[in-house]
Amino acid sequence: MSSSTRAQAGPEGPKDSVDRLLAGLTLLRPELDHSPVAVVQRLGRVRRIIEAEVEAGFAEFGLTGSDYVALATLRLDDRSDGVSQRYLMRELGLTSGTISVRVDRLVEQGLVTRSPDPADKRNTLVALTAVGRELFDRVTPAHLSIEDRLLAALDPEQREVLETILRRLLVSFEGSVPDDEFPRLGMVLAPAHIAVQMRRAVGLPEFTGLLVREVEPDSRAERAGIRTGDVLLRAGDRDLRSIAALHMALGAATAAGALHISLVRGVDTQYEATLDVGPHTADTGTAPTTHTSGTHLI
Repeated sequence: MSSSTRAQAGPEGPKDSVDRLLAGLTLLRPELDHSPVAVVQRLGRVRRIIEAEVEAGFAEFGLTGSDYVALATLRLDDRSDGVSQRYLMRELGLTSGTISVRVDRLVEQGLVTRSPDPADKRNTLVALTAVGRELFDRVTPAHLSIEDRLLAALDPEQREVLETILRRLLVSFEGSVPDDEFPRLGMVLAPAHIAVQMRRAVGLPEFTGLLVREVEPDSRAERAGIRTGDVLLRAGDRDLRSIAALHMALGAATAAGALHISLVRGVDTQYEATLDVGPHTADTGTAPTTHTSGTHLI
């Protein structure tokens, strides 16, 4: 449904600031589909409001949201000798310079200690102090109370639906690794937004699906004839707009022993592939651990 069609149907409840923006954009450029604005603008505006409230809550304890995430990471892996600063850098998605500044601030507050890593002189170990552990345990209930209050407009069922949608979107950006629950197909896949971007960049027709970046030798995917560069469009009766859709299709196909994939190759050649999802030697091997951020190993 286009943004203009939805505007005629009307939103659920009163209009918000994004509805007013969409109305103006639709009048200005009625030939364009402004529906992405309806989602992206709302995500951004809701995020700014929530972040301001959450940061205010942390400030009452002398912390920032970034400080809390660092403390939480240390608390979840609370070793007596600490964790490496490199580990913190990877877990928090920060540069070495940024993590150093953050750890410096926590050290100054007496919340963590920093010590040389006996196993690697170029690295340091970061550990929670008793004060840091006590503060984290005290802040967490107050923080959860704030988050719960900010979601008061949604009932439990609506929260669960929103959580599922946001997880699907976040996994598309962050990437994923093989899940032992499912048989390994032997592919590295790029998410739908990357597939569209890459085909657009070389002037190919745009298809919304999962782009095959790599096919492992003697894998289920290779045996089914799937090749690097293919775009997987459907699995069973599901459109493959996300890796979550492929996982659901795999779950449904496991009992049948086969997964039927519709794909496009090259400019616009349509293919059908059938993957055997019965027992395979790939399921007992060690899955690759290296992949580009934003891709999926399956």
